[in-house]
Amino acid sequence: MLLPRFSFGVGDRFGREGIAQLTAFLEMEGSGVEVVPVWNKSNREHAIVHSMPESLRAEADGAVRALAWDGPYFVDADHISLQTVDAFIADCDFFTLDVADFVRKPASDAQIQDFVRRHTAQAGSLTIPGIDHSLAISREDIVGIARKYLLAVQQAAAIYRHIEAAKGPGFFVTEVSMDETDSPQTPTELLFILAAIADEGIPAQTIAPKFTGRFNKGVDYVGDVAQFEREFNEDLAVIAFAVREFGLADGLKLSVHSGSDKFSIFGPIARALKSHGAGVHVKTSGTTWLEEAAGLALAGGDGLALAKEIYARAYGRFEELCQPYAAVIDIDRAQLPSPHTVQAWSGGQFASALRHDPTCPAYNMHFRQLIHVGYKVAAEMGADYYDALDAHAQTIAPLVTENILEKHLKPLFR
Repeated sequence: MLLPRFSFGVGDRFGREGIAQLTAFLEMEGSGVEVVPVWNKSNREHAIVHSMPESLRAEADGAVRALAWDGPYFVDADHISLQTVDAFIADCDFFTLDVADFVRKPASDAQIQDFVRRHTAQAGSLTIPGIDHSLAISREDIVGIARKYLLAVQQAAAIYRHIEAAKGPGFFVTEVSMDETDSPQTPTELLFILAAIADEGIPAQTIAPKFTGRFNKGVDYVGDVAQFEREFNEDLAVIAFAVREFGLADGLKLSVHSGSDKFSIFGPIARALKSHGAGVHVKTSGTTWLEEAAGLALAGGDGLALAKEIYARAYGRFEELCQPYAAVIDIDRAQLPSPHTVQAWSGGQFASALRHDPTCPAYNMHFRQLIHVGYKVAAEMGADYYDALDAHAQTIAPLVTENILEKHLKPLFR
């Protein structure tokens, strides 16, 4: 089972927008660009929304049947661990192995020394095509990298082998994720992470490193765009080198988390892919839920009232809702409108503050981030929220499609 060159992960918190999402991919296909949809949902999201992995599979399969999609598509067990993977095995064919918790926890001294012995050939001054300077690598550097990352890769291998025992080799796509760590990986670190993945026999098709800068949920990239572009190009060069050097899977590619709304780096990513002839997997998550909230507001009446109620409840539960996402949001509470102020807004005002349009003076990134993490409030509304989605589907669906197609797929892949 091979992941094509371009793939794009779409989250759908409440499982209602699969057809609207897939419509965006059909539009891209019609323009001559194949981008493969990957429906993704994490164990945490399932727990909050009270859904199960089989519901995401049903959504994906249903959308594919409804629109007669004849290309490949995948269902991703997003950010799973050895403790959570079993619930996903039957219904998923893409597994994001999250081992960030094992970074900086050292493997045994014997395992570290064995790794260093196997990779002394890379020590010295290493030239990698596509990087304009050589990498100066000492034995001590390799020891340090192994001490920081080897146990994490071994954990990825344990999860992979657990899945393989149940599904069989070659029947699923494997991604190794190390993006939720405290610092970005250097090209040298990425090189030896890939060496460890090869040593463990993990047939990884994507690798999700931590990039420089902030990748906050649902808002634009925060950081030095030029530095990101330089690092992204270097990472592509390292992957191409590692595939040849270590016998990794052909087509191994970078995965970008969280790719939602990172508009300022979409141009650099697109240029790099063309320059290197490389592929990429871009993973998004809560963007579709935000379009649902905007659509409810634009529908007016009971839809607008429900959107305002979601915000008011989220505002009152700020600490509870933000704490689990503290590493990937930056909200200035002083920039949040009060629920009393929002109560007086029209549907257009609510949607303008929420939808990510940097050219719109009403857009409020703090408001957007709070609603992003406030999906728990909507989940607690149960049937009231789901009934509203069904009642206002004609308003919501075009927003979902437009967001994925115009703001994400076209800038990245066309």
